[in-house]
Amino acid sequence: MKNQNILKRLVSNQLFIPLIALILLAVINLVNDPGFFKITLGTNNAGNPVLSGYLITILDYGSELGILAIGMTLVTAASGGQDISVGATIAIAGSAMLRVLCGGNSRPETIQAPIIVAFLVACVVGMLCGAFNGILVAVFKIQPMIATLILFTAGRSIAAWINNNELPIVPDPKFSYFGGFIPGIPIPTTVFIVIGCIIIIALVLKFTNLGLYTQAVGINESSARLNGINPTAIKVLSFVILGLCVAVAALIKVSRLSTINYSVVAKDIEMDAILAVALGGNALSGGKFNMWASILGAYVIQFLTTTLYKFNVQSDALAAYKAVVVILLVVFSAPTVREYFRNMVKKLAPARKEAA
Repeated sequence: MKNQNILKRLVSNQLFIPLIALILLAVINLVNDPGFFKITLGTNNAGNPVLSGYLITILDYGSELGILAIGMTLVTAASGGQDISVGATIAIAGSAMLRVLCGGNSRPETIQAPIIVAFLVACVVGMLCGAFNGILVAVFKIQPMIATLILFTAGRSIAAWINNNELPIVPDPKFSYFGGFIPGIPIPTTVFIVIGCIIIIALVLKFTNLGLYTQAVGINESSARLNGINPTAIKVLSFVILGLCVAVAALIKVSRLSTINYSVVAKDIEMDAILAVALGGNALSGGKFNMWASILGAYVIQFLTTTLYKFNVQSDALAAYKAVVVILLVVFSAPTVREYFRNMVKKLAPARKEAA
């Protein structure tokens, strides 16, 4: 009986599904190629020590997805919908950042403004885009997916317009540190950035009522309003926070190449962010959420992507494999399916007692 209770608590924990998925992917890679988990210390083109390996790649590229999962979780919980303009907004924020750094010249000899100033501008742009989406959802009562479809459609054109359809290149090598390595530190800088973001959101959720208010609005907006909570403000705030997360992801994306390709930068990343939230066991209809499960889900998604690339799956086919994961998540999270498994467990329990 005690073992059954432990198993029941374990299965009901939101971290259970992403942990099982993580273990399953780890076992598949271990059986196929034990070298998958090998980490080596080498040097990059600049002669600086860097760690390399599949696990480092997962930590590196999963970081930007983990940052986006933070904002997407809040948006999903508060609005009961998702922001599909994340990739396009990254292009807009990244383009604004490059405009500040390069000025009107796409090939400057030196940067035209401090990197911190360019990043703050990107933050403002990202939050303005988030506020735009949030106002459409909270004030004008437009469905989140429809509201964010505007920037999803027009965002990359806006990003190209900011720099006159040119592709500026940042000449300062220090800018590449944010998406690469700081000299003398073999761990990718993105790992430290995502740790910083996790610490900040953990402190915000612990010392403010943001988490409580967000869940209250998502569960029952009318009841939240009767209890003195402003649902409109909470929804707009959740989109603004996602915009801030987008700006951080834009810094990482743009600094990896010190330039931007408007049409492909962060392409389809919004789908991965939404999938991370779903994989974390959070209801896509809003309400109660588990931030840590979403962040873990983001790294599971990156683990899956890296594994598929290792099995020589073409990039165009990745969406099909991820679609299978989405279908499985949706099916297993359906009330009828969960009720079926509950009834099956109840039937098996008496049978075990009789056999004993």
